[in-house]
Amino acid sequence: MLTLKVIKEQTEEVIKGLEKKHFKGAREAIEQVIEVDKKRRSTQSELDNNLAQIKILSKSIGGLMKEGKQAEAEEARNKVAEIKEANKTLEAAMSQAETDLTTLLCTIPNIPNHSVPEGSDAIDNVIERQGGHFPQLGPDALPHWELAKKYDLIDFELGVKITGAGFPVYKGKGARLQRALINFFLDEAREAGYLEIEPPYVVNAASGYGTGQLPDKEGQMYHANEDDLYLIPTAEVPVTNIYRDVILEEKDLPIKNCAYSACFRREAGSYGKDVRGLNRLHQFNKVEIVRIDTPEHSYQSLDEMIKHVENLVNKLELPYRILRLCGGDMSFTSSITFDFETYSAAQERWLEVSSVSNFESYQANRLKCRYRNADRKIELCHTLNGSALALPRIVATILENNQTPEGIRIPKVLVPYCGFDIID
Repeated sequence: MLTLKVIKEQTEEVIKGLEKKHFKGAREAIEQVIEVDKKRRSTQSELDNNLAQIKILSKSIGGLMKEGKQAEAEEARNKVAEIKEANKTLEAAMSQAETDLTTLLCTIPNIPNHSVPEGSDAIDNVIERQGGHFPQLGPDALPHWELAKKYDLIDFELGVKITGAGFPVYKGKGARLQRALINFFLDEAREAGYLEIEPPYVVNAASGYGTGQLPDKEGQMYHANEDDLYLIPTAEVPVTNIYRDVILEEKDLPIKNCAYSACFRREAGSYGKDVRGLNRLHQFNKVEIVRIDTPEHSYQSLDEMIKHVENLVNKLELPYRILRLCGGDMSFTSSITFDFETYSAAQERWLEVSSVSNFESYQANRLKCRYRNADRKIELCHTLNGSALALPRIVATILENNQTPEGIRIPKVLVPYCGFDIID
């Protein structure tokens, strides 16, 4: 969440940033935060004054008793009791103000970086660059869900039988392709200096709150009511929460972690042709990269993460483009996001396969993820994460773009991982 320091010292800049993100009622929300904070600080000041007065009066009682001034001593005792009783009301007001302030701050999204373009939705995103070879498929080219059926790679109907729509069953070479991609992505991350983590697939509410999934995305997460645990929508959540309530040393930054996990998303309201096959699932596999860094270095880290993901799609021989998201299309917690899309030649459309984001100090403030700088001062870290990569749409474009009359060609980089070079 945004810090009070930023809100109070850069009020107009914060409001403009929220408006750029198309956050409704930005000015009213910020003014309410400032007003509640004033009330909190005023109450705290009154409490401090009362405690100081209690201390003075309490010290005077002994002296008055020694001097035989019992009536005055009794009056002082009564005054102390009166102030303590008043403090109960003040303490309750203070507690309520702190709760109200935290609740308000949690409803306010991160402000975008100055380089984020104006815009209200995906149509306003800016194409940074694109690359890769765009295949020319014949008129009889099949979309991936037809190819999956033809070569017995993925059984969508069986997934519906076992669980429901959005939970496919991978079979034979389809399952091996999944495993190959996971191992390839993890190996590439390790070679780039990321420490591999194997995290839990369920997290508590504190973890969801720390990375900003709660309360913003509660409706998109699967919740185990009995235990009050949430299935993770991405490995970002457990991995970033490793550093919740931790003070790091500047010399140890940036921290670079990667993790494979299954991901679970309810995706309420998803239907239609754009979500057919692997285009949108409730359960899917993904390798995530996470960085914890200093504010001064975090944008260099962001550039390195973008290059890492670009290297992956290049090695997979996929046509791709990189988008700089506009203010209105960014997530609640992000300060800046770059999306990667691969081109599905059979569907003739772009499919998002990765988002790489810098959250600056927004998540770190919620997490209380801090570092001790060279001057021994405690500062908030910056957190970053990115998909490197999410499998479903990568698999979709590999199957569609590499189909030939002989079968589906496997990208050369994956052959050692798959153990075969063609699906026939």
